[in-house]
Amino acid sequence: MARIFSVVNQKGGVGKTTTSVNLSAALALGGHRTLLIDIDPQCNATNAVGHEPANHHAMIGETPLLESVLDTKTESLSVVPGSRRFQDADVMAAAGEDAAKRFRGHLDSVMDEYEYIVVDCPPSATAMTETSLTASTEVLIPIQCEYFAMVGVAQLIGTIKKVITATDGRLTFGGILLTMYDESLELTREIEDEVRDFFGDIVFENVVPRDVALSEAPSHGQTVFQYAPRSRGAYAYTQLCMEVLQRD
Repeated sequence: MARIFSVVNQKGGVGKTTTSVNLSAALALGGHRTLLIDIDPQCNATNAVGHEPANHHAMIGETPLLESVLDTKTESLSVVPGSRRFQDADVMAAAGEDAAKRFRGHLDSVMDEYEYIVVDCPPSATAMTETSLTASTEVLIPIQCEYFAMVGVAQLIGTIKKVITATDGRLTFGGILLTMYDESLELTREIEDEVRDFFGDIVFENVVPRDVALSEAPSHGQTVFQYAPRSRGAYAYTQLCMEVLQRD
């Protein structure tokens, strides 16, 4: 049965999509059948693996999900493209429990096809995000190593705990990832200490450094492994992938 990760943070610009794309790619490069699902209306994850957004999001439709799955240039990595139609999110919110059941049904229908499913969620506490959490087995939270890193995280943790309580216990904390890490800055070290002291063992040992390759790769429709395979960013996501596999 697949492990399903929702990658979430209410704050934008923290490396959420970068993590979704490159963790997915690292898992696939390790020989694991992996599906990336883009539910962020910005559709950056879709573009980063070389595809265009869909007209309507497959996760809220009736069509079997496998009919919307596309191959990528990375072997063993497939993608369900996002949609820029904000009406899709409105439909999800209005449908409530029915939409949540459909979303989970779509994921359940492909759990035997993939070993890992990674969902790139919107940078806000939308109905789509909460629905993804209810259907996932694990939640992964990227936290940027800057002053406002902890802003909103407490609220996000509250939402996650509510989902864990309200569901059948399928969702667990997969881990917290420190991103945009600059070891030369005292502030970075202070935030790392604060996050590790507060959250303990759920924080990944590996961190993702600031690396221009991670910023440039999506503009070429590539993962960091295609764009700059010897970069610090590629190494960091390889190490993160190994840590994720060890936590299985």
